[in-house]
Amino acid sequence: MLSASHPLHATAGTGQARERTKAGGGAMEALLPGEVHDLSLEVQGKRLIDGVNLRITGGQITVVMGPNGAGKSLLLRLLHGLIAPTTGDISWAGRQLTEAVRSRQAMVFQRPVLLRRSVAANVDFVLKLRGIGSAERRDGILEHARLSESANQPARLLSGGEQQRLALARALAMEPGVLFLDEPTASLDPASTLLIEEMVRTAHGRGTKIIFVTHDIGQARRLADEVVFLHRGQVQEHTSAEEFFAAPNSDAARDYLAGRILL
Repeated sequence: MLSASHPLHATAGTGQARERTKAGGGAMEALLPGEVHDLSLEVQGKRLIDGVNLRITGGQITVVMGPNGAGKSLLLRLLHGLIAPTTGDISWAGRQLTEAVRSRQAMVFQRPVLLRRSVAANVDFVLKLRGIGSAERRDGILEHARLSESANQPARLLSGGEQQRLALARALAMEPGVLFLDEPTASLDPASTLLIEEMVRTAHGRGTKIIFVTHDIGQARRLADEVVFLHRGQVQEHTSAEEFFAAPNSDAARDYLAGRILL
């Protein structure tokens, strides 16, 4: 079985803690907590991720923020095993980041990667991989993504917002325990952005751990239960969203929230 992050799969709150995790566990608890120890990444002699330590738990939407070049996207790719660290260790529920663990995760990128097939066939592909291919289930997924009327249309002819909803719907069809989202609404209009956020909240409410990268402070305020703030490849803050937005502890975070340029 291909990883949920394979290109063919690529896939209500204001920061208050939410009681929306599945009762009794499920896929999310099987992968959590995530533990990151002394994680570093060097490329051509430059350290892009520098000694990151994190503990990722369930029950919250985790939003990763920071200026351009802070290492946000790189951190997500490391957490999902798309790239290997130079030093350090990543584990999920005490297990190393093996292909079996990665198959319980999914990732959606800023630019959606879609099959050259119809909208419906994109979802069918994932459902068949999971062994649960059915027209009824596919139709329900497309309805949730508000793509039912486009089911027979070539996926590549969808608008940007519709393509991203399809990419997200396909990732969620994998029923991942952890879903990584790398600025999925960065190039979308406000209406499309709110539809994506609605799908993310619903997935969280059904028990999927959400780790969401955004540069949009307003979006972070809408979605985040907790914030991981990166600057120069280091975690400057990892705290509740309420505390982060009300009283950030680091100079870098204060400057970032004030709209000042960080160097």
